This record gives sequence, structure tokens and C-alpha cells, in this order.
Amino acid sequence: MVSDNGNGTGIKKRGCGCSKEDFLPEESFQSWGNYVKALASSKTRLKDRLLSRSDDNLELHQMKARSQHEMKKTLNWWDLIWFGMGAVMGAGIFVLTGEAARNYAGPAVVLSYMISGISALLSVLCYTEFSVELPVAGGSFAYLRVELGDFMAYIAAGNILFEYVVAGASVARSWTSYFATLCNHDPSSFRIHASSFAADYSYLDPIAVIVSIVVCIGACMSMKGSSRFNSFATIVHVIILTFILITGMTQANIANYANFAPNGIKGILKASAVLFFAYVGFDGVATLGEEIKNPGRDIPIGLIGSMVVTITIYCLLSATLCLMQPYFQINVDAPYTVAFQAVGMNWAKYIVALGALKGMSTVLLANLIGQARYFTHIGRTHMAPPFLATINEKTGTPVNATVVMTVANSIVAFFTSLDVLANLLSISTLFIFSLVALALLVRRYYVASETSNSDRYKLIGFLTLIIVSSIASAAYWAASNNGWIGYTVTVPIWFLSTLGLQLTVKEARKPKLWGVPLLPWLPSGCIAINIFIMGSVDGPSFIRFIIWTFLLLVYYFFVALHASYDAAKDTEKQAQVSNIEAGISK
Repeated sequence: MVSDNGNGTGIKKRGCGCSKEDFLPEESFQSWGNYVKALASSKTRLKDRLLSRSDDNLELHQMKARSQHEMKKTLNWWDLIWFGMGAVMGAGIFVLTGEAARNYAGPAVVLSYMISGISALLSVLCYTEFSVELPVAGGSFAYLRVELGDFMAYIAAGNILFEYVVAGASVARSWTSYFATLCNHDPSSFRIHASSFAADYSYLDPIAVIVSIVVCIGACMSMKGSSRFNSFATIVHVIILTFILITGMTQANIANYANFAPNGIKGILKASAVLFFAYVGFDGVATLGEEIKNPGRDIPIGLIGSMVVTITIYCLLSATLCLMQPYFQINVDAPYTVAFQAVGMNWAKYIVALGALKGMSTVLLANLIGQARYFTHIGRTHMAPPFLATINEKTGTPVNATVVMTVANSIVAFFTSLDVLANLLSISTLFIFSLVALALLVRRYYVASETSNSDRYKLIGFLTLIIVSSIASAAYWAASNNGWIGYTVTVPIWFLSTLGLQLTVKEARKPKLWGVPLLPWLPSGCIAINIFIMGSVDGPSFIRFIIWTFLLLVYYFFVALHASYDAAKDTEKQAQVSNIEAGISK
């Protein structure tokens, strides 16, 4: 075990077990007296963390140094394209297409996929600029630390990890469903029914846990090995998806499109909110920044290329499913295998199920790799226990973070049903993507000590109007029945705010290598679309989201605030010492 003892000094401590120093090495937790003093100064510390922002140099160098060893740079754009596709394809098309088509959108599910895909693509462009400028394992957590500060980054970090745990658990449970169909069983037959538990948590899934553990072992061993496995499995997966598309079209019945949108535009957007899950995973590619040979070239090609291919395949396959079978007969748990069975091609279901298993295996691998790297960078800041920041010297991978996240994934996958997981995921994902787009606007239009007070106040005002008008549009959509008058107010406010930002606020920073086009329209549109889709998510999911955020705040005020404050102050002291020593050496 390696620990920096909370001060970033790089002191190594070896041993087989864990001690308090691995979890809470900071000064505030060395004694009860220290902790009481820390709690008493919570107001001052909170103000400091709310106003403090990290910078590019700190994230790229000093934070990375806290891991003691560096991750190995072994990836190129080719690896990233397959990682991007492997992280996404399999989860969405095989997990939620059936539910979205049958319960919400009908054959119009193809439009739902397109709407979610466009929204995700806007977020991809925002992520791409950040990941080229800040190629670190922290991904969006690091981006938000630099532009919106520690506190907002922490709230996002909690939801990032929540997003990844839910995604991993969802796909692991779906892996079990498709494995059951491959073995000629009902999709739920391999789960254990515990009648004493609540309905949404009563079907226990031990196979999902076993699969998660196997993936964890692979992710810990080698990044290059994981990349090779992912590339091979994803290529096979694309071949099988092509088979599904071509063979499914031979069984197409245009009459199944007679009632194209049974629940109207509300059903389409409701499905879009659920299907945003289908595009979750691409942000994990951004966490591979420290392992990419040429971030400026490889990240844009890998992120944008994989997303465009994924959107196209999703739309084609969802259209094919609804042509094969009436939407109200589609099986929610294993839509494609059952659809082939329904048209008399029973043999094809085995190929489909095998393809689904391969696809979901790569999703699980990419998901775990991404969340482990997020957690690694969060550990570097001491907002999570710093032992999670350790990079294994031999493998060059964050073994501690990988194992911890696997345990969390397994617990959730063992108990929780798919529909509960999917709705929870959409809210967290949309929330984080909106924050990243907001942070990008801040990055481009505000630089401390350079931006004038006038431009700063205008920036704050325009961003506030963009957010408020977007929330108002979403709220009006959720509350009204086919009304439109409210949009005559909210949409012009959004438009004029974005136009005002473009015309009256001086752009303070230009990207060095790759930048988002159509600034500020594209990030502003990303915020508006993501928030609008959130308006279609069900109420109980918002309640769960609020409860989770409340729990994050409790942990923050009692632990993370003080740990990160101490770590930040130690970093400042070291920087002062280094400057003094540099002055003496001159």
C-alpha cells in the first residue's frame, strides 16, 4: 500500500492491510480534538472550497503525483474508437429498446434514439474540448474542479460514481437475462426470488455478481490487454449487429408501423429520457486521458467517431425491431431474441443472445475502467479516501479503485430491478452533462484576473438566464397538456441570452488544440436539451436523486470538506516551499 499521508509528499507505506492512515490521513482526523476544531471552522472552510478553483497545471501534474506511479500510455485513436463503441453499444440497444418501444414510444422509438443521440453528441463535443486540454483520469470531475470549483465538482463526482454503479449493475443484470435465453430459459429464470423483499428488489442475481468479478480481474491486470479484448469483442459485436439488421429486415412488416407514435410526442420524449442510458459510457473514454499517446489527435477522433457510428446503429436496429414485431408484443427483458423467435427464426436467437453477451461484456469492462479512473482522481483530491488514488506499479492500473467499485456494482446488481436503475441513471447523467457544458462556457468566457468585472457580471447574468429558461421549458413540458404558450416566453429568453453572450461578452480563452464549434450555441443548446429531457423523467426518480444528493452533502460536510481542505492547504504550502527553494537556487 502506498500513502501520501495527506500531504502529497509521496511517503511510501507498504503492508498487506489497511489502516486509518489509508482512509483519513489528514490533520483534521488525527484526533477527536482536531475533528471538533475542524467542524467548528466548517463555515470558513466551506467558503474557501466554494470559491477555490483548481487549475490546469495542478490537475495535470500535482494531482497525478499523488498516485505515486503513472498510468502507462498505451492507447491511440483506434483503441479509443473501439472503447467508445464498446462502452456504449450493447447496453442501450439490448437493454432498454424493448421497454422504451413497448411502454412509451412504440415504433417512434427510432426518433427517441435520435433525440437522445443528438443530445449526447452535443455533450461529446463539450467533453472532447475538455479532455484534449486536460487529459487526466478525473474526466468531468477534474473539468468541473477547474471551472466551477471544488464543491460543484464533488456533487458531480458523487453523481458520476452513482451513474457508473447504476450502469454497471443494469448491464450485469441484463447479462443474466440474455445468458438465460441462450440456455433456452426464461430471461428471469436464473434469478432467485426472495418474496420477503420489496417487489423491485426481490429477484436476486448471483450471476451478475460473478460476471462483475471476472471483469474486475481483467481490468486490474493490464490496460493494453483490456483494450485488445475490447477491440476484438466489439468487432465481433458489430458483425452480429449487422446480422441482426439484415436478417431482421427480411422479416419486416410495414403494417407494424401503422400506429407509429401511440403515445404522441410525450411518449417519444419519455422514451428519450430513458434511452439516454443507451449513450452512457462515452464519458468514460475521457478518463483514459493519462493513458493516451496523443490526446490532441486521438481523443476527438475516438470520441466523436464512435458516437456518430453508435447513433446510426441504434436508430437502424430500433427501427428493425419494430418492423419485425408489433410494439405491444415486444419483450421488455430480451427484445431481439424473442422477436426472432416470434417470426419463426428460433435459431437466430442464439446468435443474438451471444452478440448481446459480448456487447454487454465490453460495456461492463469499459464502465469499470472509467469509474475506477474517476474514483482514482477523486481520491487524489482526498474527497474520497486517498488509498483509492494508488496506481499499481506493476500493472499501471488503479487496482484499489477498481476493486472497490466492483463491490459497489455487485451489491446493487444483486438486488435492484432494471426499470428502477434506468430511471435513476438518466437523471444523474443528464445533470452531469449539463454541468460540463456550463463549465465549458465558463472556461471560454472567464479567466481569473483577466476578464473584466463588466464581462464577468454579464456572463453570470446570461448563464443564469440560459439555465432558468431551460428549467422553465422543462417544467412547462412536464406540467402542461399539449400547451405551447409558455414556450413563447422561455425559448426567446434562452435564444436572446445565448445571443447576448455571443455578442457582448469577450471570449477570454481559445482552445490550444481542438475547440467546440458554434460557440456559445452548441454548449447552450446542450444545457437546454439535457434539462428538457430531464423534464420527462418520472417523479419518484427525482425523489431518489434528491435523497442521494442529500446523502452526498452529509458526507461532504462531515468528512470530504475537511479532508479536501487539509489536502489543498498542504499543496499550497508545498508550492510555497518549492518557490522559495527555486529562488534560493537562483
